[in-house]
Amino acid sequence: MTDADIPEAGLRRRIDAGLDRWSWSRRLSLTTRILAVNLLPLALLGGGIFYLDTYRSQLLDERYKLARIEAQITAEALAGASRERQEALLIQIGKEQRMRLRMFDAEGRLWADSFDLDEPSFEFADMSDVDWRQNLAQTLDKIVDTVVAARPVPDYVEPESDTADAWPELVRAREEGISQIELRDWPDGTPVITAAAPVGLNGATLLTTRNATDITEAVRSARSTLGIGVFFALIASSILSLYLARTIVLPLQSLAKAAIRVRLGRDRQVTVPRLPQRRDEIGLLARAVSDMSEALRQRIDAVEHFAADVAHEIKNPLASLRSAIESLGKVDDPALREQLTDIAAHDVRRIDRLVTEISDASRIDAELSRATFEEFDIGGLAEAIIDAREDRSENEERRVILARPSRPAWVMGVPMRIERVIQNLLDNAVSFSPPNGTINVTVETDSDWINLIVCDEGPGIPGDAREKVFQRFHSVRPDAEEFGHHSGLGLAIARTIAEAHDGNLVALPREDGKQGACLVLGLPAIAAKRK
Repeated sequence: MTDADIPEAGLRRRIDAGLDRWSWSRRLSLTTRILAVNLLPLALLGGGIFYLDTYRSQLLDERYKLARIEAQITAEALAGASRERQEALLIQIGKEQRMRLRMFDAEGRLWADSFDLDEPSFEFADMSDVDWRQNLAQTLDKIVDTVVAARPVPDYVEPESDTADAWPELVRAREEGISQIELRDWPDGTPVITAAAPVGLNGATLLTTRNATDITEAVRSARSTLGIGVFFALIASSILSLYLARTIVLPLQSLAKAAIRVRLGRDRQVTVPRLPQRRDEIGLLARAVSDMSEALRQRIDAVEHFAADVAHEIKNPLASLRSAIESLGKVDDPALREQLTDIAAHDVRRIDRLVTEISDASRIDAELSRATFEEFDIGGLAEAIIDAREDRSENEERRVILARPSRPAWVMGVPMRIERVIQNLLDNAVSFSPPNGTINVTVETDSDWINLIVCDEGPGIPGDAREKVFQRFHSVRPDAEEFGHHSGLGLAIARTIAEAHDGNLVALPREDGKQGACLVLGLPAIAAKRK
């Protein structure tokens, strides 16, 4: 049989195969993964800072349209106006729109400048007095431009000659007869938008210049707000992630260390933390691991005690068998040789019985853990067992009386194993009952529980021995019974089977005051059939 034929193994193989797809993540600690999961979305949000360049481009596109329209409208207003009127318009529009307006004649000579005609309507930033904030802002601008691969923008530099040929946009406007736009940057990173438009039909041209500091201020303000928000969110998320990791990782590390100590077996009294104050999954895991460790410790102790008991129980018949065999070679008397042969045969049967009972006792838990439980009537099962024993004369002239309810007593379990319990109880009662005695078997039901009671008329069980009779290899047999006829495992096996069915098996005195003992098998009633 391969692993694929076993459901549990096949499931494990599928789970392992699924986990292998994420094997790279197993190299990371749990704390690192928690931090990554919580910080990655914020990091992606912080990356939105770089996409503010799109916002800046949209603002510039709108400003291009505005500059083109302003240049065209101003050129139309200047066309045909007198020189005095043109100068007045240049001053008025420059102040209202915070622009610099320059007029060039047909030969390309500058003949009017709003900054020369009146006070300048704006000033470029003085780059000789720049503080750290401006340096930081400019550095961030350069980083963003580099990351988003922005198109290089030339610096704004006033030409040495005040002629139209020094401005490419004016040259194109004169050649094509339509308005032209040009973008440059002042050294502080603010955009300078110039627009050129022909004025009238005599070859004159207009050049408007605007330092759009508001665009840069809006982008930098949005970037600062987003950056500050992301920064504090990263700090808060890091602190919360570390706290979350601490509340998860530290208990898991403590549980792992305790589990390692349990595995190494160096400390028999390893205390696995139960974390009773925690009501989350970590607390449930801690208590489950603690209970599992305690059950494992009890199982190991039980196995060790069982092994010691087995060695002790087998040693006695082996010693008797060896003595009988060694004596056979030294004895000539036929009667004595026959007696020694009978002793050897008896010891062999006793060892065989012990091995059989020990084998049953050692594998019964494993078999029941894999068995499929089914519904059955324990009263009907007891009646069938008693009838079969009568047919085989196994009750040895003891009278067995069964009292069962009129309706079925439904329980859930493995009928063959419960039959083993009832057989053991009846064997025990037959052993201790006097010849021609009576054994009473009673099936009682109530709302939640079903009891099968086997009472004999034997000497009874002292109060301090009512638990000892269920210990392995504890055997107090009647005087008339042949030595070695019982292994001392019957009641221990019966209790193990009862507990595997979520039931119990106890020894009690008879309620009617008569001499004898009662062994009570209790099993849960099936919920749907209690009424």
